[in-house]
Amino acid sequence: MRLMRVIMLSWEYPPRIVGGISPHVKDLSFQLQQKGIEVHVVTKHTPLAPDEEVEPSGVQIHRVHLADQPNDFLHEIQLLNQATDRRVRQLLEDWRPGGQPTVFHAHDWLSLDSARELKYEYKLPLVATIHATESGRHGGIFNETSKYIHEQEYWLTYEAWRVIVCSEFMKEEVVRLFNSPADKIDVIYNGVEPEKFEFEWTEAERAAHRAKLALPNEKIVMYVGRFVREKGIHVLLNAASVILAQEPNTKFLIVGGGNRERFEKFVHWAGLQDKVLFTGFMANRSLHQLYRVADVAVFPSLYEPFGIVALEGMAAGAPVVASDAGGLREVVIHGETGTLSYANNPESLAWAVLDVLNHPKRAEDMSVKARIRLKTDFDWSHLANQTIGVYDRVWNEFLNSYWAQNTVWPVSPGAEDRAKRLRLEEKAVDGAIIERPRPRISTSLPSLTSIVEEEEEEKEELGL
Repeated sequence: MRLMRVIMLSWEYPPRIVGGISPHVKDLSFQLQQKGIEVHVVTKHTPLAPDEEVEPSGVQIHRVHLADQPNDFLHEIQLLNQATDRRVRQLLEDWRPGGQPTVFHAHDWLSLDSARELKYEYKLPLVATIHATESGRHGGIFNETSKYIHEQEYWLTYEAWRVIVCSEFMKEEVVRLFNSPADKIDVIYNGVEPEKFEFEWTEAERAAHRAKLALPNEKIVMYVGRFVREKGIHVLLNAASVILAQEPNTKFLIVGGGNRERFEKFVHWAGLQDKVLFTGFMANRSLHQLYRVADVAVFPSLYEPFGIVALEGMAAGAPVVASDAGGLREVVIHGETGTLSYANNPESLAWAVLDVLNHPKRAEDMSVKARIRLKTDFDWSHLANQTIGVYDRVWNEFLNSYWAQNTVWPVSPGAEDRAKRLRLEEKAVDGAIIERPRPRISTSLPSLTSIVEEEEEEKEELGL
């Protein structure tokens, strides 16, 4: 088979980091390119990067501009899909005569409209990754905005040749919410690069950094994540008094940006201001240093498709305590690579944290096992191989399907005539209008604010 080409459709890509999709696409694209896949990422323009770029890895980035000023968030996504559609058509028209195997890979509902238009006109296969669901984030669908997003997610799973999810939990959720056939879904975990956490750091430097955060006799319990209910900060703060009753020399670090006023009010009301430190947003080396001074890293989520922050804690060597919500049950093997507690249960979380603090040798043994597992189940090279397996399967099934007889790709007779009838060269210049009904958003709907806040703050969950 000739070299495979993959077109990644993602609304964010570094240096534009709004949520978890951005670093996921970057890490995956890098590994795919290293393994001989030609990767093109089509994403939204950012003032911090050129419109066209070839990264040192060989990954080619195409950043597109919106044609108009958006009225709201959903209008912005619609404009982005129009711009994405046009840029991808230009690329496809340059490539079409060569007939190189080409697959679209759309990341979440934000790329649905352009992916669907391109799929049907070019008759090329579409792979989709569902990173999370609107219903899961909010515990259900409660307004017109959420309903729209939920329907977009459904259509993405429907239109995709195959669907990739990050955990068995997410597979079950996609089957339940969207009636997607279970045998259409591939589970491929997220990954982590342990090397980022293995920088040279003397014990003296570590002790000096630790002294800035806690007293010498205090043990550090660390949380990293967004300041939203689903991440369970309130569960940890409710558990703090129980933990302090048994381990009074404990300091709680709450790491993350965003609106923390309500949490600070609770801390003062509970009289915990001397025991709880809000560090603000931390990224890269500064965040990794915090992991390395923590006695336990806690992730008490109520909803978690995967839980990449738990992988980061493991990579840094911190003993991990997590809730049993969603994909965390797969990331953390209870009693082997970390400790699980019942989700949304402060008493259970307090028990788990105390169990780690009171048994440091056992916690260290679990940390060692966790780091070993990172190099197998969560190694990006291995995960990229699994993804390539999905691409190969999809392309082979495509060639043996009726779609190959109707594609404009030169893999069957008449492809060029079909392309001329569809006026594909003209559309690559003028663009194809993508108009989909979308709900009217008013200030009475709180969901737009929550959507934007979640997308902007999700980078803290990944430590970026």
